[in-house]
Amino acid sequence: MAETYRAMMIEKPGGPEVLAGVDLPVTEPGPGELRVRVRACGVGATDLIMLGGKYAFAPKLPVVGGYEIAGRIEALGDGVQGFRVGQRVAALTVYGGFAERLVRGAEHFVPVPDEVSDVEAAAVILNYVSAWQMIHRIAKAQPGASALVTGAGGGVGTALLQLLRLAGARTYGAASLRKHALVAGLGATPIDHRSGSVDRQVRALEAAGVDLAFDALGGENIVRCVRAVRRGGTVTGYGFMAAKSRFAQARTFFEVFVGSRLRGRRGHFYGISLWYRRDNRPFMEDLSKIFGLVAQRNIKPVIAATFPLDQARTALELLATGTVKGKIVLTCD
Repeated sequence: MAETYRAMMIEKPGGPEVLAGVDLPVTEPGPGELRVRVRACGVGATDLIMLGGKYAFAPKLPVVGGYEIAGRIEALGDGVQGFRVGQRVAALTVYGGFAERLVRGAEHFVPVPDEVSDVEAAAVILNYVSAWQMIHRIAKAQPGASALVTGAGGGVGTALLQLLRLAGARTYGAASLRKHALVAGLGATPIDHRSGSVDRQVRALEAAGVDLAFDALGGENIVRCVRAVRRGGTVTGYGFMAAKSRFAQARTFFEVFVGSRLRGRRGHFYGISLWYRRDNRPFMEDLSKIFGLVAQRNIKPVIAATFPLDQARTALELLATGTVKGKIVLTCD
């Protein structure tokens, strides 16, 4: 009997309920590829979008979800150099990670240091590289800068707060009240986005406005973030969880690229998949830096919960509630 492995397949558009456990045949890696035994896989907002079958960077359904993985190399394809069987590696997979095995080109994998666990590695690939690139490659944050982070209690939000603090920035984190203790513990001043306009609350603390804003929500919120930033400052949008309709998305992008400039601010949009497809070398470089920071305990990923692979549906249902603090990770034993 051919060897098989377990995977969680999205067979039709829907919510977490459409995930189905399937057994797939183990295949040999082709030239230039690695076969990895997955040990941990991150769960994020992109996985929720992929359930609907409309994510631009994934194949058409049916497809195995899973945006980021950490594991051990099981087999090498012809011509692969610089890797060895048994080596621990991680990758931004975009899809295919909700599985016990993954075959992908060797150019997508980064070695994982011994000091970084599989769960930690999977938790930082998407969230912390996104945060790092927004802070250092887009906003170019300087020590002493002030910054607003919306969605501050989520996976990317907590990563932004940690990395901004490491960069010497003064931070304000907009989040629900239940997440304020977490936000404060990461060195930021909590702001309750439900108790009043974010820009007014920020201006009460920083009269001239903050230097930088990182907005995960989009929609009407991006306008408030622009107003919270001083003239000449930078607004970076990503994710845009609140911009669900096409009209809301169009307005959000208009405010980022046009509205911010009309108000004397610099507006940018960041999407890790788009950046990665254009050139994955900055990602590989930045993920290695993040692993180094975790290994040295300069940062610690906030892990909200871990679930075994076959409970991926439960993990996504929890994520969809919006109550998650930090990152959810699936594990494969």
